[in-house]
Amino acid sequence: MSTPDGLPPLREVIRALGLAAKKSLGQNFLLDFNLTRRIARAAGPLEGATIVEIGPGPGGLTRALLLEGASRVIAVEKDERCLPALAAIAALYPGRLDIVAADARHVDYVALGPAQPSRIVANLPYSVGTPLLVGWLKTMPWPPWFDRLVLMFQREVAERIVAKPNTKDYGRLAVLSQWRTRTRILFTVPAEAFTPKPKVDSALVELIPRDTPEPACDVTALERVTAAAFGQRRKMLRSSLRQIAPDSEALLEKLGIDPKARAEDLPPAVFCRITNGLAG
Repeated sequence: MSTPDGLPPLREVIRALGLAAKKSLGQNFLLDFNLTRRIARAAGPLEGATIVEIGPGPGGLTRALLLEGASRVIAVEKDERCLPALAAIAALYPGRLDIVAADARHVDYVALGPAQPSRIVANLPYSVGTPLLVGWLKTMPWPPWFDRLVLMFQREVAERIVAKPNTKDYGRLAVLSQWRTRTRILFTVPAEAFTPKPKVDSALVELIPRDTPEPACDVTALERVTAAAFGQRRKMLRSSLRQIAPDSEALLEKLGIDPKARAEDLPPAVFCRITNGLAG
């Protein structure tokens, strides 16, 4: 039995290579080719695009991206056990799949030479999904080298990325994500779709970079402000910001921000104003 690309079904590939998913690597494989093709299409249009894929594992999404028309896929995979499966895909698509055996947390993505347009598409390992996203959102210079991010997260993380002020999920990740990108959840994926089955559902998130995030501010300083503000999210700003601004109440009043407000009340732009106020 073969799939639309002529390769064996992923389940057979995994069995042949003895690829039991490693919990230490946050691995959960997507075996349904129809689902991986849906993810690939959601990241489109793929024609002429270079796709950087993180944690491809045995290549389920990789195969879908190539079948759906990606001009080039750069697959970054830490688990050496998966490399033979990726090599078989590369043989089927000569010159279109580059395999990078590396930890995605330590890759110089610009040095990979992705041609434009480029985007990152991945079923991210649960254990490193959020740190990877934050790293990409802090890319300098901005606008970044990628034209969008299409990423699978645990559903609770996805909801934190798109959360609005005055909701329980709104926090540091929402501020950084929404300041630098336009975010939305494309669709959810039930836990049953993965092998092994995780404890929670997942969701595919799209993040499209804003050319000029407004207002402009230093991203590292913004992280420091949001860490203080949301570190004690139930406290008023005048209290939570005191650790980085001893005269926080006077600063907030000068900026026209209610010192009694709480972090969860404020949109991303206001955190940028506070960041700039501290710098000034």
